[in-house]
Amino acid sequence: MTEGLSYAIVNTAAGWVGLLGSAKGLLAVTLPQTSPEAARQELGDGVNGATCSTVAFADLTERLRRYFSGRRVDFADHLDLARATPFERKVWTAARLIPYGETRSYGWVAGQIGQPRAVRAVGQALGKNPLPIIIPCHRVVAANGQLRGFRGGLEMKRYLLSLEAFKPGAASIIGLAN
Repeated sequence: MTEGLSYAIVNTAAGWVGLLGSAKGLLAVTLPQTSPEAARQELGDGVNGATCSTVAFADLTERLRRYFSGRRVDFADHLDLARATPFERKVWTAARLIPYGETRSYGWVAGQIGQPRAVRAVGQALGKNPLPIIIPCHRVVAANGQLRGFRGGLEMKRYLLSLEAFKPGAASIIGLAN
């Protein structure tokens, strides 16, 4: 199962980020951790037997460093979502449509996938997102603009939104123009 997998641990301004990928694309990205060991551990068992390769992730590494330095970055990377359910893939694809510096509601995501009543299921799928930042689930908020659940905790969600907020031409964290 680990054949052809690569991983890297990247030092960013926010902490250590783990990356795991296959020949098909990215499988997992960790939120910033306090040490390289913690980032590797967050990648889970998938990293066992994988090859450590900073070269495989060179471009992504640089973009993550820019992102965590507060600069606008696009993550149009190829993803390997073979382990996800069809519903999760739809939700995660919709979340990738949310522009940098903006937020959308869980209801908006549900509407994008053609299931407007599936708001709770959308939240559950976002909670299983193995690629935070790349699939920007931190940009999904409650209908009233309040922050709700995030695998990395609400403080991390607040931090990620603050990195993207109040940039020239961007929207605030509640999705309103500056």
